[in-house]
Amino acid sequence: MISLRAAWVGVSLAFALVRADDWPSLLGPGHNATSTETGLAERIPTNGLPVLWQQDIGTGYSAPSVRGDLLVLFHRRGNEEITEGLDATTGHKLWRTAHPTRYQDPYGYNNGPRCTPLVTSNRVYTFGAEGRLTCLNAATGSQIWKRDTAIDFEIPEAFFGVGSTPLLEAGRLLVMVGGQPDSGVVAFDPETGTTQWQSVGAKNWQDQPMFGWPGEMKVDWHRWEKAASYSSPIAATVNGERLVFAVMRQGLVALDPKDGAVRFSRWFRARGDDSVNAMTPVVVGNELLISSAYFRSGSVLLQIPPGNTNFTETWAGLGLEMHWSQPVLVGAHLYGFSGRNEPDAVLRCVEWKTGKLAWERTERWPKHGGEQPDVFGRGSFLFADGRLYALGEGGMVGIFKPNPEKCMEISRWQVPSLHHPCWAGPVLSRGRLYLRSEDRLVCLDLRKPGP
Repeated sequence: MISLRAAWVGVSLAFALVRADDWPSLLGPGHNATSTETGLAERIPTNGLPVLWQQDIGTGYSAPSVRGDLLVLFHRRGNEEITEGLDATTGHKLWRTAHPTRYQDPYGYNNGPRCTPLVTSNRVYTFGAEGRLTCLNAATGSQIWKRDTAIDFEIPEAFFGVGSTPLLEAGRLLVMVGGQPDSGVVAFDPETGTTQWQSVGAKNWQDQPMFGWPGEMKVDWHRWEKAASYSSPIAATVNGERLVFAVMRQGLVALDPKDGAVRFSRWFRARGDDSVNAMTPVVVGNELLISSAYFRSGSVLLQIPPGNTNFTETWAGLGLEMHWSQPVLVGAHLYGFSGRNEPDAVLRCVEWKTGKLAWERTERWPKHGGEQPDVFGRGSFLFADGRLYALGEGGMVGIFKPNPEKCMEISRWQVPSLHHPCWAGPVLSRGRLYLRSEDRLVCLDLRKPGP
């Protein structure tokens, strides 16, 4: 018979091997789709991962955010944009806040919110499809303040509504508003919603060289120019200094988060007008990757020298053409689903330092209707516990072992209740994997099975 003390030691050791983490904003705690969690499933059982809970939800492309036991969901039902606080363990509703909306997507996509909630210890920030910026009490859901950016700033109409998630940095809420002439990025007081600074627009883009465009073209700024993109700003420490990087409609800007001063700009826009920048940049040390999937714009790796006022180009190429998902850097290689549309999506491994293609795997999505195919399409990765966990846009879940020599898929499973489009990235917190489609939220148990 095992003694109580021995049993307690065994349980203590088991828990010591498991590490949990929050996922409080877009792309997780480090904004790089990477978690420190351990004790996760190494493969998917034959009958799939255990479903802890699931529920029908309103429409939208916003990923849920999790902090502690609170999951925040941002979606739309009828003519309301709804922010809901749910128990992350059970899915039970804790609170609900709604605002009227009249947004209609001009291209026929759904009319729900695109931006992921930002959750702190006591606040929830959301940014709606029409540009309503809202601060809520995380415990009750009650509104603390809101700003209607479409009214407060001169903003040209976007292609697909508002799609850039806000960022908290240096005590400021930084938002890609897209206002003219120089309100592309705006800093708000996170406690009151008052404007603290405005930056990015005519002053930094006028006469900038248009990299990749024919001739010696330079930017000729117009007030009708769209300035916002569908990429979200990201903060990083570069050469000992904290900076914010935002990929606007025109390209990359490096900002001082304290006052909005533009350190440098780098044009990065596909030549076709019907194009967008949507991938959040990847920053490692003093190097930064930007990517797009439109009109062979591909990827560019920049190096930022000391002083942070300029850049050099390390490489540019078509090894990765990322649409909206962010590639994950593991070791010296990037792993991502490259391609603009479902049929041309390719899983690729690319060397970070050179842009050289290490390997690729193609699984073709049919060009026309029919049954949902057994492929990932334009998927999204998260990295945790030494493995890549994938969510395909049709609801396929996969586990991969990162390997720069060859593609090593361990297992896959089509989540029965999910369907295309699953465009929100997967979310991991406390061993639970949260996935959403346009109308369904599923919580799966990703913990390693125990005795």
